[in-house]
Formats: sequence, structure tokens, C-alpha cells
Amino acid sequence: MTAIGLDGFAAKFAADGDPWDTFAGRDEATKRAAILHALGPGPIGRVLELASGNGSNSAAIAPRALRLDATEGTEEGTRLTARAVARWPRACASVLALPGRFPRVTYDAIVVAELLYYLTPRAMAALAADVGRALRPGGRLVLAHHRIDYYDFAQHAAGIHGRFLAGIGREFAVGEGRRTASWIVEAVRIGTPSPPAG
Repeated sequence: MTAIGLDGFAAKFAADGDPWDTFAGRDEATKRAAILHALGPGPIGRVLELASGNGSNSAAIAPRALRLDATEGTEEGTRLTARAVARWPRACASVLALPGRFPRVTYDAIVVAELLYYLTPRAMAALAADVGRALRPGGRLVLAHHRIDYYDFAQHAAGIHGRFLAGIGREFAVGEGRRTASWIVEAVRIGTPSPPAG
């Protein structure tokens, strides 16, 4: 595998606003429905979406959120996301290279889709800790990722959710989700912060 970086994603979005057919693809629509089911019907207070890409999930999440911060690592993707959520005034698209400082301190829900295996293990661990700090007790974390490897991943897809959750520093319970042969969506309920070691 040869990991793709932000420049690679920027080039893809500059060449094609929907390089993976995420708006119209049938399997992508099924996955998006699973993400929305895991998120819950709403209204949900503050929602953070990480690595929004072209905004195909953002546009579906926005009607359920009282406030949506859709973040994307590339300027090109951020512009596409802003266009996708333009009809919802409480949805905002902003550039955020990960790991990095979130727009707000606390969130009621965080959506992480098609992101973790593009990060190095070290970057993923830093992001996990940030997510653990940002989610309020009782908040919801939605994880949606492929189960099979692609050539541009930085780490293997198998077990990616478990490796990520091991670093959040919080009690959690993995609830209802959906999986197919190629992807998995999980809803994670966040508990209280774990006590410091020692």
C-alpha cells in the first residue's frame, strides 16, 4: 500500500467533484442510510463530521443537527462540502487537517467515515484522544469504514475501529450497526472519561 496524502485528495476533488460516486452510488446510499441510522433521528445538538470529502454525508446529516461542523482536510473538498450544505444555515464547512484542533470544545455526536486507515497509527492515536475529549458523556460516535484494503491506505482496514476505540480514553459501548462484505458502520455510546493510569 502507498498512502495517499492531502495533496492526492485535493487533486482528486479538483478533477472530479464526486470521484467515488458518493452522491449517486447505490452502495454509498446504503452506507449513508446506515450512518444516519447509527446517528439517530435527531434533533441532535452539536455534531462534528471529520473528513467530509465532497459533503455527500454532510448534506444528509445537516437536517438532523442543530449545529453541524463539517470539516475536511482539503480546500477543494471544503468548497464542495460548503456547496452541499448551503441550504442549511446551521451547517458550516471548514478546513481541518487531522489531527488538529476541532472547531468547538464539546460535541453531542461525532461522525468519522472513510478516514482512519488513511492516517498513520500515530496520527490516528492522537485523533482518538481528541475525539475522546470532545464527546460529552452519553454522546454518540459513528464510525464507518471499509473492511477491505485499498492500495492508498496507510494502515490495514481490518480491526480499524477497535484500534481507534482503544485510544479514546473513555468508557464506551458499541451498539447497533450494519456491515456488509465490504464495509462496516458502528454506533458507539460514550461514557465517562477513564481514570488516569497509576
